[in-house]
Amino acid sequence: MQRYALTVDKFLDHAAKWFSESEVVEASAGSASARSSYSQLRERSNCLSGALLDLGLQPGERVGTLAWNTLDHFTVYYAAMGVGLVCHTLNPRLVAEQLAAMIAEADDRVLAVSGSLLPLWDAVAAKCPSVEHVIVLDDGANRAGSTPRMWSIDQLLDQSDREAAWGQFDEDQPAGLCYTSGTTGQPKGVLYTHRSNYLHTLRLLQADAMAITSRDVVLAAVPMFHANGWGLPFAAPAVGATLVLPGRHLDGESLARLMREQSVTIAIGIQTVWLTVADHLERTGSSLPDLERVIIGGSSCPESLIRRMERILGARVQTSWGMTELSPLGTIMPAYEESQDNGSGRPPVGLDLKLTDAAGNELPQQRGQMGHLRVKGASVVDRYFMADEDPLDEDGYFDTGDLATIDEQGSLTICGRSKDLIKSGGEWINPAEIEAIVGRDPTVSLVAVISTPDDKWGERPLLVVQPRAGKDIDAQDLIGSLRGKIADWWIPERIARIASMPLAGSGKIDKNRLREDFAEGKILTDEIERQ
Repeated sequence: MQRYALTVDKFLDHAAKWFSESEVVEASAGSASARSSYSQLRERSNCLSGALLDLGLQPGERVGTLAWNTLDHFTVYYAAMGVGLVCHTLNPRLVAEQLAAMIAEADDRVLAVSGSLLPLWDAVAAKCPSVEHVIVLDDGANRAGSTPRMWSIDQLLDQSDREAAWGQFDEDQPAGLCYTSGTTGQPKGVLYTHRSNYLHTLRLLQADAMAITSRDVVLAAVPMFHANGWGLPFAAPAVGATLVLPGRHLDGESLARLMREQSVTIAIGIQTVWLTVADHLERTGSSLPDLERVIIGGSSCPESLIRRMERILGARVQTSWGMTELSPLGTIMPAYEESQDNGSGRPPVGLDLKLTDAAGNELPQQRGQMGHLRVKGASVVDRYFMADEDPLDEDGYFDTGDLATIDEQGSLTICGRSKDLIKSGGEWINPAEIEAIVGRDPTVSLVAVISTPDDKWGERPLLVVQPRAGKDIDAQDLIGSLRGKIADWWIPERIARIASMPLAGSGKIDKNRLREDFAEGKILTDEIERQ
């Protein structure tokens, strides 16, 4: 008897059969520019599968994508994964040297590139000898006679009449490859299997998690090149929900227009995206009458910002926490519970958490105290690409590198990265606690605390802030907000105001970049007068 293998192609098969007229919508500059039913997408994706095989690709080989959230990118996802190829999503916000290194390490033979990103490909092509074919997506024109061979996706599809059999491989076959954002260290390649993606999708769809249904219109503002697009390219077809892909335009005005036009009910992405939407709505006095929920993640969010988003967006905000290594959902606050200051909710079934000391010993009391967070589950990474190290401990837990607490209701709060801790005079300072307090100030848009060298203490914290549009930051007021809430010796002596906080492709603040900029003298600081 043939076993039912947990392969991700079954999500699109299911949508094409049972929700054939439900759609995936692509937008440009805030308005729908193309749309396709799940049945049409299934046919197009399968045809592209045959074309990829005709190019000589074998199961297990990588197909790179350098693309935005579009119908063509969605098509490549299923075309590659359906026949056992590995979809290697690349972040176009990385510099050329980083992209070239990832393409070379993955040994990508085929690269699918959005037409608007061809100049970026041109910058890395000479360093990517493994790439034999480039497929140009999103109405981009191919360049005849180029090397490697360049095709438009429609040209490739027109030449293929081969029907491909999907899912003819083991569920433990790799399906995707995504590199970590590298905000605190070197990026690592995370391999996702079909089984891990399938089980992650079921976990994500639970009623106490994202709870997406066939009646929903889901806006995926999280990039498809970041951690499986948070699993939305699988979850939406799994339940027949309408999926809205915003392309490259993620400014507040474009997203607000798109959400009204398409009657979006659930919007998903990092908090900085929704803050720009809230700013636009507040400035114009407009609203989003169909929006019910906004799901945020990527970094902790002060309660004051949550309440502001809920008031202006007119929707419930669900906070979540995850990592590329978790596929990525870790914990999420249910829609019926009010999100708390920096709280990230409980893990859905399929994932377990535990807190340990620095040596990895489980804390005897798991509630109400801070520890090093470890996680275990079927969708947790069990190997990094091209690495010999085993990322799991002897009990199968993955060390997240986060410091966290779990309250009496089981809700997780991330308290910072262990690598971000600042050792000053032999004692530890936790930047996340300072950031949480300063982040509540209405004049502050983004905040980060980084370590800087100090002759006397070894390290001292530097407060880096990005003002909200049109607001002036008073350094003394910010420092005053810290007094009495943290130890006096934790309080920074210097502040830096910057126009734009550097962000990694995941949307998280890039502290590595901040430290580099400070070391190179690119960040100017002001001394804070002690009172």
